[in-house]
Amino acid sequence: MKEDTKIVKAGRNPDEYGGAVNPPVYHVSTVLFDSLEDFEARRTGKIDKMVYGRWGTPTSQAFERAVAEVEGGFDAVAYPSGLAAIAGALMAFVKSGDHILMTDSTYSPSRRVCDNFLTRWGVETTYYDPLIGGNIGSLIQPNTRIVFTEAPGSLTFEVQDIPAIAAVAHEHDAVVMMDNTWASPLFYKPFERGVDISIQAATKYIVGHSDAMLGTATATEATFDQLRDSARSLGNSVAPDDHYLGQRGLRTLAVRLRQHEKNAITIANWVKARPEVIRVMHPALPDDPGHEIWKRDFLGSSGLFGFVMKSVSHEGLGAFLNEMEHFGMGASWGGYESLVLPTQPETSRTATEWKPGGQTMRLHVGLEDVDDLIEDLDAAFARMNAVS
Repeated sequence: MKEDTKIVKAGRNPDEYGGAVNPPVYHVSTVLFDSLEDFEARRTGKIDKMVYGRWGTPTSQAFERAVAEVEGGFDAVAYPSGLAAIAGALMAFVKSGDHILMTDSTYSPSRRVCDNFLTRWGVETTYYDPLIGGNIGSLIQPNTRIVFTEAPGSLTFEVQDIPAIAAVAHEHDAVVMMDNTWASPLFYKPFERGVDISIQAATKYIVGHSDAMLGTATATEATFDQLRDSARSLGNSVAPDDHYLGQRGLRTLAVRLRQHEKNAITIANWVKARPEVIRVMHPALPDDPGHEIWKRDFLGSSGLFGFVMKSVSHEGLGAFLNEMEHFGMGASWGGYESLVLPTQPETSRTATEWKPGGQTMRLHVGLEDVDDLIEDLDAAFARMNAVS
């Protein structure tokens, strides 16, 4: 099947539900068994039926199968948030005395999981330059169990050479994980690039409507059982209505993401031409440092990118942000609405320095009319210039 068809059909089987187009929502805790033989068979996994609500229902299985199929993995596990998926995947593959390599451009909460939580288990994390490529081998230790990647970084947008990193990591029997939220399963195929576990904050582009918290981790056949068993042991469970919102959002991912991409590239080029802007961080732009790897490995781009403004006072920054009409100021991204945030990547870097030369900003370009968005940004720059 072509990609757009797969997104519509993956995980669906109307014949199982009386012809219903969408898998229904199962609200389940207790499951009853017909006999001792039925109980024993289900508990040992010999037949694919419900055992207990937390272990999975037709609603959760439909969503997880769909995500895995679209992303190209063996199977997936859903989590209550993207951060829960990151933490759950990390915890599934480390024990006391182990070592993790984590990209220095990572989503900040991923860093907090490593520094504030896994350290209490005796798990050490080393942060590395996201542009290290095949030189990652110089940092791998005998106890390195995971090499964690994120491409591009969600604040500074470096594009990592995932195939080069994965090849070296596998030589040392390390599991390669990737945060694939920016590109989604539509625009990056992690398992074709050597990734073992692909993680997404499905809250963002998969749900697509800013109304559910959801995360996924899709695994290879070799890593799936360990991932799933850890999630069960930790009690990870997603509410059935959130699973439903995830699978509903997935069906329109292709058309939404292409509009996000189109709008964002238009806005990025407009911002790039502004005299107040030092540079734009968007890997789909030909002059971006990561463009060649992006062009080689990615199938498209999303609505999220950054830019650096020339030095601006706090008053000027407030003038820019405080009266926007279409860009909301809020965390997260991936919904239909446009968002803007001032960011400070320099406060979390430890392996590399971030010296942008001005104020770093992040835009998520939504599905609004692009002319309205440009007008909103133009007015924001005018307000900023009036007080700077």
